[in-house]
Amino acid sequence: MSLNTQILIAAILGVAFGFLLNLFPHTAFFDFSLYGLGLASSIFIGLLKMLLIPLIFSSIVVGVSNLQAGGQLGRVWKITLLCCVTTTTLALILGIGCAHLFDVGKGVDIVMFQDAMNSHQTPDTLTPSSFFSNFIQNTLINPFKAFAEGNVLAVVVFALLIGVALVKGGENFRSVRKLSLQFFDIMMMMIGWVMKLAPIGIFALLVKLISTEDISVLSRLAEFAAVVTGTTIFHGAVVLPLLLWIFGKMSPITFFRGTRAALITAFATSSSSATMPLSMKCAQENLKVRPQTAGFVIPLGTQLNMDGTALYEAAAALFIANLMGLDLSLGQQLIVCATAMIASLGAPGIPSAGMVTMIMVLQSVGLPAEAIAILLPIDRLLDTVRTVVNVQGDMMISVVVDRYSREPQVD
Repeated sequence: MSLNTQILIAAILGVAFGFLLNLFPHTAFFDFSLYGLGLASSIFIGLLKMLLIPLIFSSIVVGVSNLQAGGQLGRVWKITLLCCVTTTTLALILGIGCAHLFDVGKGVDIVMFQDAMNSHQTPDTLTPSSFFSNFIQNTLINPFKAFAEGNVLAVVVFALLIGVALVKGGENFRSVRKLSLQFFDIMMMMIGWVMKLAPIGIFALLVKLISTEDISVLSRLAEFAAVVTGTTIFHGAVVLPLLLWIFGKMSPITFFRGTRAALITAFATSSSSATMPLSMKCAQENLKVRPQTAGFVIPLGTQLNMDGTALYEAAAALFIANLMGLDLSLGQQLIVCATAMIASLGAPGIPSAGMVTMIMVLQSVGLPAEAIAILLPIDRLLDTVRTVVNVQGDMMISVVVDRYSREPQVD
């Protein structure tokens, strides 16, 4: 049985067992099962996180040095940036459009959320200007501090500089380039070992998700949750595959079959970073993306390309505005889209980064920061779907970039 099939079966069994556990809440069976599954999922996630930073550093260094040596770095960088901006913009338009189409939040009594808003402690807020200052200060830092703290974007920036320096140094650094390549090969071998545990880890994560999340909270926010989930799935199932078929010349069926392991892991972990090792493995081995392209595009995409997050934050701002009885002008909606695109880049080193960026989107058009309390009950469940689309977008872009950056074949 292939690993992809094992992971799919594990996911189905995990969901089924999660619903079964819900039938026995507050029992010894329930507590013992969650304890054992918690250990299994912690080992799986811990191994992925352990490999994450070394993998990002080595893959970026090798990818940049190989692309730079072949004169392709500029082309790859431009195509990657263009793809990220294009897919994120389409996600924002889709999110705002569907929120308007279904009038999410209109007719819902804001009073039912008043207690949550009054009691919620919002994290420190950021203005767009201070956001950029904080972003730079937490990106251009001591690389050893970045490694120790797991600051992904700072590691990416440092690795980019190292990769360029290796090429500029030429033969002087040939041994360092060879060592970097060997270290990258070691990391990919270790990821292969961790992948053998993926079915167990995903089973445990999905059981915990289904059995511990309060599905009933969706009842009050059902319309918004359904619209955002449906819109996000539409973006991932129609928009991105269509772009892949047109520009990447790859069948969506081939893509989904080859990326199944990474997508299921993204759903179970709700973490693009934790899924990144599997994303790179799927892109290289199943989608036949060159290692230097995958090693450059996917780590960058994990930080810069978050279609699902941008879509969610734009739709959420419109939802809260409707709850408040406010009609956002076209200009204000454009501000929401621009701020959501900036916020989706992430903010390394900022406490409660997800909530801070959501607050920034709300405050950009004068909505109260305390309103994020309305979204908290459903945020965890919606996060699973938008993370899948974030990860899918990274792998899709790697296919497109690899196709357009290849040198013409000479017969």
